[in-house]
Amino acid sequence: MTSSGNAAAKASLLRIPRTRAEWAAEGREWLKSILIVLAIFLPIVTFVVQGFRIPSSSMEDTLLVGDFLFADKFTYGARIPLTETARLPGLRDPRPGDIVIFKSPKTGENLIKRVVAVAGQQVELRRKTLLIDDRPVRESYTKHIRRQYLPAVDDFGPLVVPPEHVFCLGDNRDASHDSRFYGPVATRLVIAKADILYFSFDTQKFLPRVKRIGKILAGRPEF
Repeated sequence: MTSSGNAAAKASLLRIPRTRAEWAAEGREWLKSILIVLAIFLPIVTFVVQGFRIPSSSMEDTLLVGDFLFADKFTYGARIPLTETARLPGLRDPRPGDIVIFKSPKTGENLIKRVVAVAGQQVELRRKTLLIDDRPVRESYTKHIRRQYLPAVDDFGPLVVPPEHVFCLGDNRDASHDSRFYGPVATRLVIAKADILYFSFDTQKFLPRVKRIGKILAGRPEF
């Protein structure tokens, strides 16, 4: 293309609509572009993944304040918009060790905790030690920041998790408001499974935590 042709092409790209018809045509093009973007990305956001920012220390050191993660809605079955409980079929139910995002049974806010027991299992805490079906669990991912023994927090149960519920605890046990306080969580309130950190920002140092980016979230209880 000649230099004059290039100049003409650039001029057409930069041309500002002048008439009502030209503005209407421009608006239709913008609307078409927006609808295409929505058609591509809205189903992904609705049915496949959800972004989540960690706001508190209840899951330290697995998750830190300032971590940003992708949560997978597909595994448990994504909720169908404009319905209360209807959801698509999932691949499986939540399992012990899964880190899940769910609606608080008390406040309705989004929370993130680890599933430690599912329906039919007996859960108990004795002096900070987790027992499932009377068997002590080795949890390499947990953290305790308080030395003194507080029976109201460090002891719990025993309780058998009811059908269609899971029992969720924070990894930072001494700084977590979880199923010890509001009870088992109905599986219908579980939104997604946390999978991978896509970004992490240290709010104290005001710097990104580069080494945490791309971290896969995992951890299964061992007996």
